[in-house]
Amino acid sequence: MAPQKLTDYERKRLDNIRRNDEMMAALKLRSKATQLSNFKRQSFGTKSYSVKSEKKPKTETPIVIRRSLRTRGIPPDSKGLDEDTVGPTTPAKPESSFESLGPISMADARESKQSDGSFVESLLGMRMAQDVTVEKVKVEGSLALESLYLDPDNIARVVPGRITNVRFFPSTTVKMVAAGNKFGNVGFWNMEQTDVHLYHPHRAPISGILIQPHCFSKIYTSCYDGILRLMDAEKEIFDLLFESDESIYALSQPTNETNCLYLAEGSGGLTIWDSRTGKRSSHWVLHESRINTIDFNCENPHIVATSSSCGTACTWDLRYTDGDKLTALRTFTHKRSVQSAYFSPSGRSLATTSLDNTIGIYSGVNLEDAAFINHYNNTGRWLSTFRAKWGWDDSYLFVGNMNRAVDVVSAVQRKIVKTLESENMSAIPCRFDTHSYEVGMVAGATSGGQVYIWTLR
Repeated sequence: MAPQKLTDYERKRLDNIRRNDEMMAALKLRSKATQLSNFKRQSFGTKSYSVKSEKKPKTETPIVIRRSLRTRGIPPDSKGLDEDTVGPTTPAKPESSFESLGPISMADARESKQSDGSFVESLLGMRMAQDVTVEKVKVEGSLALESLYLDPDNIARVVPGRITNVRFFPSTTVKMVAAGNKFGNVGFWNMEQTDVHLYHPHRAPISGILIQPHCFSKIYTSCYDGILRLMDAEKEIFDLLFESDESIYALSQPTNETNCLYLAEGSGGLTIWDSRTGKRSSHWVLHESRINTIDFNCENPHIVATSSSCGTACTWDLRYTDGDKLTALRTFTHKRSVQSAYFSPSGRSLATTSLDNTIGIYSGVNLEDAAFINHYNNTGRWLSTFRAKWGWDDSYLFVGNMNRAVDVVSAVQRKIVKTLESENMSAIPCRFDTHSYEVGMVAGATSGGQVYIWTLR
């Protein structure tokens, strides 16, 4: 059979194949492809070793099955939720991570890089210098509001997170601030130094810081976990003084008593704890809900004012008790929770701060003269509630402003007379304190852990 004649297309196709083969041969592509193929097979056949991190055992957390009151055979709570509480009214007591609820050394509680030595020395030095002062200086005088300003050097982040309590040391020699936060930290900032000393003696929000005016090395702290501790700088320890089955919401002490502490315990309870016996000496249920503040009249220390989430503030005379009962001298009613009730420096006036967006000022012989100033106090759940704080006389109150400022309320004119603003203030000041011996020195604490200190020019 004669060979079949190729078409023009087939001839062109064969020419292209031959030309491509010659080009690949010139570039040695086939040999390189063979080498790559052999290398790929070799790499797949070789076992690679890698160092693996040691597998940590999983910590199993117990599964808690939630059961309703109905399934447990318990009648429902008809009272419902308290609409005025920013957080839980009676939160469950958190379990402490400490193995022992006994004393904790300052070294174990320390969370800052600085050593305890310099801090302890400064506290002891403050105490010694204060002992030299025989007579307490009484601070009085008018305040020039126009002279108040915020120096950038007077700003520091003292603790992480939201500050719940801030206190000046009542010292004439050193300007130092103590602040407690919602995590149980307590921080100390000496304004003349850059270092901040931070400790973690508690595991829940700090509800009170009490600095002994004649012994700065001893500082009481209370907490929502029901724990009362004493920081003793001489022994370098956070000692455990008292443990309650209920939360402690406030801590106070009258000026005429050094052995008794007053605690806002549980739902509306006021407890006297005696340091000499280490036990409760008295307990009264004064309000239907938790007590937020306890404040003593400086001129009549037996008179105490309490504010409560039940919407009332009351004054009491601790000299007249009937067993486990105490009768209120006066009751001041608001439409919502009363976050604070503080006596003025003279003891003749009382100021309340409520979530009903008012600040109440009561004056007169029996505090019968009432005035209400409109002020926005709904800070929400992420900020500490506002608490209007008196200055150095009965003239002015300082309270936070949601626009990152400080409102100054005149108790005489009964209105907001000035708003302190500064470009250096980057957060909302919620809790305040005024220095006992420095007129014009105001500390405002924020929910970011910063403390802003206003001073006179």
